[in-house]
Amino acid sequence: MSRSLTTGMQSAVIADLVRPITLVQCAFDSGNLNLWSGIGDLTVDSVDYVGAGSLLSIGEIAETSELSANGITVTLSGVTSPLLAKARDEDYQGRELKVLLGAMDAANGVISDPVVVFSGFMDTMVINDGGETATIQVTVENRLIEFERTRVRRYTAEDQKIDYPTDKGLEFVAEMAEKEIIWGRNTVATGGGRGHGQDGDEDGANTHRH
Repeated sequence: MSRSLTTGMQSAVIADLVRPITLVQCAFDSGNLNLWSGIGDLTVDSVDYVGAGSLLSIGEIAETSELSANGITVTLSGVTSPLLAKARDEDYQGRELKVLLGAMDAANGVISDPVVVFSGFMDTMVINDGGETATIQVTVENRLIEFERTRVRRYTAEDQKIDYPTDKGLEFVAEMAEKEIIWGRNTVATGGGRGHGQDGDEDGANTHRH
């Protein structure tokens, strides 16, 4: 997949000395968890990252010429109690995870702008608790997996209110399911009137002339 690189990033990747960094953004309800592959705190594009160093491991990011949804595995070792509680107690499935690739200059400044190399949704998480520290391994589905999921929507009032809570346009759809609608059926007229005789007699009597 082609990506647009800033001039600074283009120069960094072809330099004699390349200083790559990896940034990971994990979305949680209580706040995002942002990690990077170096040591110490780092701010990039107004986003704060916590250094994980070699404790952060990212599986192979596979790309093919075909449009396919290839996932990845992200592993974090040496996890302490606060982060372990976030991983164990919070809802994570379906939350967004991004992996960005950046580079640093000779003064250890981040070259703008890191490029997103993977974007997907957290799927399953395995926690190996070793007592004082633990290892967390999460599999991440590629964002393209969304194209393979069936979207089931129905013409019902309840379904319509998912997107438009105050819309009443489908309020009576359920009643119409078993409703019989008469269209174009012949009916028999009833009631009195003049001119009903066969020969046009005013009293409508059925008479015969000889």
